[in-house]
Amino acid sequence: MKLDWKAIPRPIIALSPMADMTDSSFCRTVRSVSTSSNSPIVFREMVSAEAVVRHNNKTLAMTDIHEDERPIVQQLFGSDPDTMAQAARIIEKEHHPEGFDVNMGCPVYKIVHNFNGAALMREPELATQIIKKMKAAITVPLSIKIRTGWDDPRECFSFAKVIEEAGADMITIHGRTKAQGYSGQSDWNLIGELKRTLSIPVLANGDIHTAPLTRTALDQTKTDGVLIARGALGNPWIFSQITDVLRGQAPQQITLEERIRVVKQHLTFHLEQYGAPGIKTFRKHLSWYFRGVPGARPFKERLHTADAVETVYQILDEILLDGLLHDALSDRDAVNPVATERVFMAK
Repeated sequence: MKLDWKAIPRPIIALSPMADMTDSSFCRTVRSVSTSSNSPIVFREMVSAEAVVRHNNKTLAMTDIHEDERPIVQQLFGSDPDTMAQAARIIEKEHHPEGFDVNMGCPVYKIVHNFNGAALMREPELATQIIKKMKAAITVPLSIKIRTGWDDPRECFSFAKVIEEAGADMITIHGRTKAQGYSGQSDWNLIGELKRTLSIPVLANGDIHTAPLTRTALDQTKTDGVLIARGALGNPWIFSQITDVLRGQAPQQITLEERIRVVKQHLTFHLEQYGAPGIKTFRKHLSWYFRGVPGARPFKERLHTADAVETVYQILDEILLDGLLHDALSDRDAVNPVATERVFMAK
């Protein structure tokens, strides 16, 4: 698929890049449960341009792309225009992502203290050089992710114009300042105001955690689409649910059987990517998958200490059985007390 941000059908629904989360295995999982061939568009977790240029093996492995993930956008961070251009050139030659994205919005100290991420919003001339040199080095679209500002939420108006004039193909804006971090609320009204000042596509980001909120954000901001972040963690089905809501339907309800099936599939992808040590790094996903799931609490601690695939599978099967038995008890108790007693005995 050739990616053209101006030609993609609206609204654009995309998976936001999230450090340590939106790796290849998670992106494959999201695509595997999506009901549309072109939605969501997947943004991969950010990688260091400097590490790519230095041929750091771990970083280069993070840029591998499985065909099931496409269309995919690789996010980069860095502050040296030549290094950013060279890194993008290397990745495009090796892996051919459908697009690149530059992180100019990350508020985390270890990123901004080296003049990366949101720090670039204070360096418009440097941001311009990065965009121009990257555009000259690649053949695919280049998008930029920003915040509303460093500490003044209206800084984005002048900075977005700089980005547009430098040649960026699209902007994603998170509706908080760097100073806010992830506190407070994403300012969708301000995102909508910014959208009206730009001619290139704009995606809204921040606090869009559910399918109904996606429709609300689109209606309120009038942006070309949204970037879904934490709402997809533990719920890769959110994109199909968004499709349902945008069609005027109730969002798909995820059964326990489907949840367990996808967790197992995700674990398989994760181990394919990381090998046996991946059983431990997968635990962060288990926390999200079973967050708020009724009856899962007794099993969580065991999942978070499991160090063998067989153990994880056994616990997952126990969760499923426990849930099915509870459902059976609830259904039968109302109509057949004797049957209920038999279920208790079987348990």
